[in-house]
Amino acid sequence: MDDALHIGVIGATGMLGHHTARAALAAGHKLTVFHRRSSKLDVLGDLDFTPVEIDLADTDTLVAAFETVDVVIHAAAFYPTTPRPWQQDVAEAEQQITHFLNAVRRADCRGVYVGGAIALKTAPPGTKGRESNDYPSAPASKNPYLRSKWLMDRMVVDAGKRGLPVSVAIPAMTFGEYDYGPSTGQLITRLANDDLPGYVRGNRNVIYAGDAGRGIVAVAERGNRGERYLLTGTNTDMDTLVAKIAKLTGKAAPNAVPLGMAKLLSRWQAIKHRYFDGPLPVLTPTAIAVMSAGQHLSGIKAKQDLGFEAEVSLDDALRRAYAWFKAQGMITA
Repeated sequence: MDDALHIGVIGATGMLGHHTARAALAAGHKLTVFHRRSSKLDVLGDLDFTPVEIDLADTDTLVAAFETVDVVIHAAAFYPTTPRPWQQDVAEAEQQITHFLNAVRRADCRGVYVGGAIALKTAPPGTKGRESNDYPSAPASKNPYLRSKWLMDRMVVDAGKRGLPVSVAIPAMTFGEYDYGPSTGQLITRLANDDLPGYVRGNRNVIYAGDAGRGIVAVAERGNRGERYLLTGTNTDMDTLVAKIAKLTGKAAPNAVPLGMAKLLSRWQAIKHRYFDGPLPVLTPTAIAVMSAGQHLSGIKAKQDLGFEAEVSLDDALRRAYAWFKAQGMITA
């Protein structure tokens, strides 16, 4: 194709990055995978790509890598993994996205940051979340995941408004193949393995990972600088989602638990880990943030500006993810 791009993907061994890499190739683009030294590139199978090792904490190495491509898609942005003071997580997030933005500027390429809808303020009751739902200032919450995602989103948008060619792609709650973590797929694997004691009620928008990958590539192709694009699928709620997964897996649906109870359990698990050498928390602050901040979303901007619409239904997305987890041996019960 005459307008083919050379796209570099950071985080291609993760679910969203993997589907983005596949979508880039399917659209006729050339692919480079920017990866950490520890990345397991064998999970990318038969994809046609050039591997380039990078260090997300070293601007100079990022510049050298970014100079080889037209656009960089950052699908491996920082998120908290272990309990520690929230300020440390936010500082690390700020440092990482600063390296990314500086490298895009010096390399004279374009950048797409893959963010999360949690960075947007919850829409008023009866309305859907949109890209314009900004927090007027830093959220009052001290949740490290929320504060990190908000800060990175704001920094990219602000840089774009100042002229840097960067955009933000925001996939909704995502299910699909290649979720080795697993990330959101834990809802499927833990329920299927009889290891999901409960869930927190709330609204959600769910998109198939393959559709999200196509949308992220569309942002790389046609997104405007300083703009966010919500990549959405089906508006639903956790009661419906858990019931669908229970039916799919043949398991009984767990009971819903109050958010306050989930927060107390999360704090207790963090205390046991930090002070009594306990295991890593299952209910992390990240999980609490995701559970408490869901909302219905509007994808009208991506449809109008990018021509993007999801194609795979919610039921089919869950079926595809479940089949992949089974094939990987991640569901054993």
